[in-house]
Amino acid sequence: MVKENEHWLLPEGINEVLPPNARVLEKLRRELLDLFDSWGYELVFPPFIEYLESLLTGTGGDLDLQTFKLTDQITGRTLGIRADITPQVARIDAHQLRREVPTRLCYLGTVLSTRGDGFAGSRSPLQIGAELYGHSGVESDLEVLSLMLAMLDCAGIEEIYLDLGHVGIFRGLTRQAGLDKGQEQALFKALQGKAIPEIRELIAGFGLSPDMGEMLCALAELSGDDCLEQARARLAGASDEVKAALDQLESLAEQLKRRKPGLPIHFDLGELRGYHYHTGVVFAAYIPGLGQEIARGGRYDEIGKVFGRARPASGFSADLNQLFRLGRYADAVAPHQSILAPSIEDESLYRTVDALRRDGKRVIFSLPEQSGDAQLMGCSQVLVKQGEAWVVEEA
Repeated sequence: MVKENEHWLLPEGINEVLPPNARVLEKLRRELLDLFDSWGYELVFPPFIEYLESLLTGTGGDLDLQTFKLTDQITGRTLGIRADITPQVARIDAHQLRREVPTRLCYLGTVLSTRGDGFAGSRSPLQIGAELYGHSGVESDLEVLSLMLAMLDCAGIEEIYLDLGHVGIFRGLTRQAGLDKGQEQALFKALQGKAIPEIRELIAGFGLSPDMGEMLCALAELSGDDCLEQARARLAGASDEVKAALDQLESLAEQLKRRKPGLPIHFDLGELRGYHYHTGVVFAAYIPGLGQEIARGGRYDEIGKVFGRARPASGFSADLNQLFRLGRYADAVAPHQSILAPSIEDESLYRTVDALRRDGKRVIFSLPEQSGDAQLMGCSQVLVKQGEAWVVEEA
């Protein structure tokens, strides 16, 4: 039972944006979408709600647990409120656009999650992102990563460091070891906790050769700025699939360093972010003092398969609200400079107001018998009549 004085409360993790933040947030939105457009990324607006099976395509169980579900009163089918826009954009590329050439798409919209374990713990982030379809090389991963960094720079977020991994290393090792789905899932969960004694105990129960067991155990320890050289040694007996993944990761890091020579890059081969649908490189951007990533992404080549076209794909996403809070716009929030016009019938006043608005000024008309002067209305200036002309004066 909701108490009468609690009707205004929002559910936990559900956010709203009020003036003057909303105006500045909108400015940031426009700048970032213009940035994406300048790179050739076309804007799409997927629906907020879809049939559940479309939303969960290729994403495994992770997204299923985060998706609010309801029944369509027209068809009786189960609908889902999107918890991630990425599968929707994959559907658009595979089924709606059906292009043969590489396709670059971007998006922005609210998503809703049953749990607050996403960006900054919000259950309703304003998700912004970009996806590149139709190319499987390191070059497209590099482009997507570079665009993500350009987005963070445009938002004014500084001291970024990048976390790089590759789910193909884990996948390749588990295939080489012949692990079944249950064993693979158990090892995946253990690696996320980085509890090395537990990981060793788990692997010991798989009955693998000592060399194979050591390579799987090594994943929990292979992290750091220079861990790729260690990985070459400790995974020397790994399959060609694993070595190819290491080559891809090294090539991507080298090219990225040439483009962004001052960017700190951290490797973590046990990081399996988005493991159930990512197929290659995974990455996340962090800033000092904040344990949660501020942008994340990776390669996911199979997500469009159910729509008839499993095109290679790479992309990233972030929460626009979080970019706003952490970037240069957080310090730029101030009441919009406004001019108060009197509440009178005067054609010359209307012409003056129209001219001011066309010039980009914000003009508010006073209303008859309203309370509050110009200052309380948030107006630093007023329109006053001098002779036959209306002029702007300080309030």
